[in-house]
Amino acid sequence: MAQSERLSAWYFWYFAFIGAFLPYFSLYLQSIGLSAGRIAVLMSLGQFMRLLAPLLWGWLADSGGRRVRIVVASTAAAVASYAVVFLTQDFVALLIGMAVLHFFWSASLPLVEALTLGHLASHPERYGRIRLWGSIGFIAAVMGVGFLLDLAPISSQLWVSWALLLGTFLSALTLVEVKGHAGQVAGPIRDVLRQRKVVFLLAAGLFMMAAHGALYVFYSIHLVVQGYDKTVVGTLWTLGVVAEIVVFLFMPRISARISLRQILLACFALAALRFLLIGWAVEFIGVLIFAQLLHGASFGAHHAATMAALNRWFAARQQARAQALYGSIAYGAGGLGGALLAGALWESAGAGITFSAASLLALVGLILVWRGVPGDPASAAVR
Repeated sequence: MAQSERLSAWYFWYFAFIGAFLPYFSLYLQSIGLSAGRIAVLMSLGQFMRLLAPLLWGWLADSGGRRVRIVVASTAAAVASYAVVFLTQDFVALLIGMAVLHFFWSASLPLVEALTLGHLASHPERYGRIRLWGSIGFIAAVMGVGFLLDLAPISSQLWVSWALLLGTFLSALTLVEVKGHAGQVAGPIRDVLRQRKVVFLLAAGLFMMAAHGALYVFYSIHLVVQGYDKTVVGTLWTLGVVAEIVVFLFMPRISARISLRQILLACFALAALRFLLIGWAVEFIGVLIFAQLLHGASFGAHHAATMAALNRWFAARQQARAQALYGSIAYGAGGLGGALLAGALWESAGAGITFSAASLLALVGLILVWRGVPGDPASAAVR
């Protein structure tokens, strides 16, 4: 099996777990009687652990060329720690168990992203064709679990998630280190981090992920409260990921014609529109479909453009740390802040205000891109 196929399979299992866990675990927590605030805390643990843990894993990987071994060991620990959901419904126990799970789970993605970009070397525009298998895995899981939960108890979601987590571990066993990186000593990245464009890109990423906080914590609950069944919930999540796949497939062509700055500006503007529509037009299924298709911009194009920028601006031996730093800032600080803000607003202000706050966060990110990311030539976005 070629390395591209191994990486594609890993992305499939990794995001299949997220597809089974993220949209539906909040429904399980609601079913056992937890408040919106406690649900937000538990659902934001992944972002909290991404604040610092990936930096440790990235430094270890870049300094010793041990990326694959760290991915395997950390995923095995995540599989074991997931058992807490079968043992208790106590909030404190779930808090501790989920914190341990996410500490180890947070190691994998930035290291595999670095492996993927290292494997692609001078052809980062091919990243999307590998990464799209993660989107396919997400779709398969979110649709499958949505159908399942219309027929089976909500607790069945826990078992499906655990099986997919185990699949991620088995897939990690097949990965191999990128030749030329193992054993290399990592160089300093302080000078790169001081560059204005890097600072503004990372800050904009923080606000984009913060804007998604309400979506990831309360979107499924928002739909179910409005009377949509779980199959429709799964279908709407799937539409967003289908849009993401299309963007990944066409990103090389898009990036050859449109500059990195223009792509990012469009992503933030469309994200702001998306969250307003979700918050204020949830009763219109056609509007919800359109809003979910905008996931191709708010996540897909934004993620691909950011990965291309990091690959271009950081040296090969800095990639694991660069990916970990981006994960800590955007998904960690941004995702955590957005989830907790959504939890604070949800019961007191309602869905409309909560998603309006998400839209405002996206607009702040747009301003940061406008002020700090340079207008590179169109083809530079992928090189």
